Amino acid sequence: MMQIARNLTMEQWGFLSPGQYLIHDRDGKYCPAFQQIIDTAGVKRVPLPARSPNLNAYAERWVRSVQDEVLSRMILFGEGSLRHVLYEYVEHYHHERNHQGKGNVRSNSHFEALAGIRRHRDLQSL
Repeated sequence: MMQIARNLTMEQWGFLSPGQYLIHDRDGKYCPAFQQIIDTAGVKRVPLPARSPNLNAYAERWVRSVQDEVLSRMILFGEGSLRHVLYEYVEHYHHERNHQGKGNVRSNSHFEALAGIRRHRDLQSL
């Protein structure tokens, strides 16, 4: 694991740089030497809460939603188009879709009732 920590924080091709976060569980494989290498590189470690089995389920559900509703239906060309699509999907996810926890009411439905329904195209530049 120490070699992995060094690879993650290398200047040439590592993708963790100072000021970024590394979210990890409390597995024993993240030994004190691994933690020290990450800390020395200036990366803030955020260990997940102990005994939280459902925490991963929420993340997996969101990733599956992105894969099923967006990524499996589009052909993307580069990181820029991926970032644009994900930004639009996050906006849709938080503001336009029905929320089961809120009685299947759209979060901005009260604005639509006041101003009438307006149609706009998302992702029109792709």
